[in-house]
Amino acid sequence: MGGGGQQTDRITGTNGRFGTYTWEEVQKHTKFGDQWIVVERKVYNVSQWVKRHPGGLRIIGHYAGEDATEAFTAFHPDLQLVRKYMKPLLIGELEASEPSQDCQKNAALVEDFRALREHLEAEGCFKTQPLFFILHLGHILLLEAIALMLVWCFGTGWINTAIVAVLMATAQSQAGWLQHDFGHLSVCKTSRWNHLVHKFVIGHLKGASAGWWNHRHFQHHAKPNVFKKDPDVNMLNAFVVGKVQPVEYGVKKIKHLPYNHQHKYFFFIGPPLLIPVYFQFQIFHNMILHGLWVDLAWCISYYVRYFLCYTQFYGVFWAVILFNFVRFMESHWFVWVTQMSHIPMNIDYEKHQDWLSMQLVATCNIEQSPFNDWFSGHLNFQIEHHLFPTMPRHNYWRAAPHARALCDKYGVKYQEKTLYGAFADIIRYDQLRLTAYAEMEFETLHM
Repeated sequence: MGGGGQQTDRITGTNGRFGTYTWEEVQKHTKFGDQWIVVERKVYNVSQWVKRHPGGLRIIGHYAGEDATEAFTAFHPDLQLVRKYMKPLLIGELEASEPSQDCQKNAALVEDFRALREHLEAEGCFKTQPLFFILHLGHILLLEAIALMLVWCFGTGWINTAIVAVLMATAQSQAGWLQHDFGHLSVCKTSRWNHLVHKFVIGHLKGASAGWWNHRHFQHHAKPNVFKKDPDVNMLNAFVVGKVQPVEYGVKKIKHLPYNHQHKYFFFIGPPLLIPVYFQFQIFHNMILHGLWVDLAWCISYYVRYFLCYTQFYGVFWAVILFNFVRFMESHWFVWVTQMSHIPMNIDYEKHQDWLSMQLVATCNIEQSPFNDWFSGHLNFQIEHHLFPTMPRHNYWRAAPHARALCDKYGVKYQEKTLYGAFADIIRYDQLRLTAYAEMEFETLHM
């Protein structure tokens, strides 16, 4: 084995030697301040570097002690550039007798998925069509311009204001899907330009923070629907999600809220309040706490533009009301679209699955149609998006048959639903979860 001493030599630089390690040794380094990862059989000590990681420190921590090769490949469009930055962190490699995959992952499946990615790259599925995104940005700006012109031409009556609010909410939702594209580095040729335009779209068009989004969203992609790792299933004790958590809460008699009624209060504190209350507070708190001053400047530019445009017609009070009503509608749109592919799926603790299996157990697709594509920002292809997060969304439909064929080969369930069926499943699974909680609570009270 003999890795420990050589690892110290590598870090202190006394002799420049590299260590060889077993998976057992690597898996000992999982705590904050002492974290190793494996990428392409090479072992890296990321203990201190996690704080400087552009995607946030937690995402690497989620892979501490594990093989992160598939996540590394999925998130970085320019692998050669990233490998250059990782060289100073290299402390050795796996012993020759060790398998490339950890935790008894299916080596054949992993290899076939790697081959699929290479095939899709060769087919041009990772190449962007600039016109698609230019037109998408254009229709967002057009919606905002029409909304302002309606107020200018027809005044602030209730009917006209309602139409204006719908147009603005639509523009905000579509801008949300567009910032998502740039945030995943799937539009521009270089990461630098993706990051710059991302700050403009999420900051100036939406009044949010690119840094906050990156830190939160990439954790979700790295470990979707995994408790304590995916922030999207960390419901702050508001809901008990999945099949495991309701049972645990019932057995332990944890009751921050009346979970047996969560299918009812979900409609009051879920879709309507996520963006205008929870995200709104979290975004500003995160920017100030972490000193994201560039993000804050872009964010402020959105509010300055909005209030300069609308206070002259509505006054400050009614402009604030209009703003929050738009956020209220956008929040419903966002929650139903983003959760229809995840919340009804498996939600559990870490199972250390391979990339394909982990993503498929946590995601499902919604059938394709021009409306579904536009309405969801192509996140109706949630499976393909999670498998290949840097792929431009206009190419998901090309990757879908190949992903389905690979799933069929290995018996991995590939789910596709109707839009109505997906929305209905959110309610149906809420009912099942609260039933599980109530049953366990009843059993523990009568033991």
